[in-house]
Amino acid sequence: MSCQLFAVCLDAAEPSRLARFWSGLLGWETADDPDGTVELLPSGDTGFRIRFLPSREPKAGQNRSHFDLTSTSPDDQRQTVARALALGGHHTDVGQRPEEGHVVLADPEGNEFCVIEPGNAFLAGCGLVGALACDGSQAVGYFWSKALGWPLVWDQDEETAIRSPHGGSKITWGGPPLMPRAGRDRLRLDLVPSAPGGLRAAADRLLSLGATLIGTVRDEDDRVTMTDPDGNEFRLLTPRR
Repeated sequence: MSCQLFAVCLDAAEPSRLARFWSGLLGWETADDPDGTVELLPSGDTGFRIRFLPSREPKAGQNRSHFDLTSTSPDDQRQTVARALALGGHHTDVGQRPEEGHVVLADPEGNEFCVIEPGNAFLAGCGLVGALACDGSQAVGYFWSKALGWPLVWDQDEETAIRSPHGGSKITWGGPPLMPRAGRDRLRLDLVPSAPGGLRAAADRLLSLGATLIGTVRDEDDRVTMTDPDGNEFRLLTPRR
């Protein structure tokens, strides 16, 4: 029994402000939760939400995961960059070379993302949110392929990528060397079981694939926290009714 990717979560000092930035950039609608979380509801075939979780922990270093946004033409790329800057984003340097065609930006809280050049064959047909690009090992790509039931669409030179059989965004891992971890990862995944059986059955399967449980699983729990084989934290949630 695989799990479904429910959301990509992002810690935020000001969830509403950060949600407004990403809503304006992506054109997704927002929804508020009573716990202070703000969600962006996906459009097209992206297939997952983006959730902004209130956090007092400051950003430390470069994020180990970021979004790659696609563009259809040079003018479309320029317009996306201009829209991001107008919404409060800024250019940032992560070591990119001048000859590279993508533009590296950061949102108002410093979370990096890329606007990819037009004609990028790897992200063709993936939609505006072309990929969640992650720093990670080949083994963790294999883990998430099995955990989500998404086939590998790239597996070469220790770099991996997976994509839902229904299409939409890819998740990619760049292979070694891995970045040093600077505090808790600000971007994390929320999963839900894809079939009846509760959190315990889904958690047991993830453990068999190489995940590690943080704490214990109780029958009354509506969420459990785990880490993948690279030590990246994620949550398994009870499906919403």
